[in-house]
Amino acid sequence: MTDKQFLFVRLVCEPPGIATMILNRPPLNIFHLPMLQEMEEALQLVHSDSSYRVLLIRGEGKCFSAGMDVSDHLPDKVELMLRMMRQMLYQLVNLEIPTVSGLHGSAMGGGLEIAAMTDLTYAACGTKLGQPEIKLGVFPPVAVAHYSQFIGYKQTAELVFSGRTFTAEEGVNMGLINGVFPQDDFQKRIDTIVREIASYSRPVLIATKYALRKASGSIFLHALELAEKIYLEQLMTTSDALEGLNAFLEKRTPEWKHQ
Repeated sequence: MTDKQFLFVRLVCEPPGIATMILNRPPLNIFHLPMLQEMEEALQLVHSDSSYRVLLIRGEGKCFSAGMDVSDHLPDKVELMLRMMRQMLYQLVNLEIPTVSGLHGSAMGGGLEIAAMTDLTYAACGTKLGQPEIKLGVFPPVAVAHYSQFIGYKQTAELVFSGRTFTAEEGVNMGLINGVFPQDDFQKRIDTIVREIASYSRPVLIATKYALRKASGSIFLHALELAEKIYLEQLMTTSDALEGLNAFLEKRTPEWKHQ
């Protein structure tokens, strides 16, 4: 397959055996509906090509991704946004080959959620991470559905209730990040990792990933559907959810009514 250039995503097909999906919506790679669609299409292309042995996801520019466009959380778009995010994640989760994400600058909200969905997640020193959704009057469905499986309920609860920003080094300590590399050596270290994986047998990699997923429990997709149901039917019917989102877009402090 040749390289594929979308408007907001690039799919690079070299070196052999390695697919690299580059998030390219400067300056902060904020996800919106067209970008989610392109990411899904790029992942479908990777899935359909049996020459790939590993997928790397990275961001162009200042950071990996600052997350989802807040305006897409508003009532007129939120159901479509959740569905498109889920469809894209289904493509990512169901890839048979190992997946790796390389983070730099920051990975916030949906950006961190997508990075955490890859099999291996690495970050450059100084990368800032966070799930700030609670500050906007909402919660992060993917984090709620997925994080507790590998960092535990207590740490997941602390992240989503506080909405705090934390370092990549903290992410390693809690099990969210596999490793942190110096910024000036980061790309070289990531390339070394994905090239090593690509040097192995594709059928062996597929069988190994299948065994890992089965052994750790394949409950994420069901859990995400449940989290999204609560998000739409319980969260988005509150006045505070709309107040928090509008306050962010209007650059003011939200006035919670607690209802």
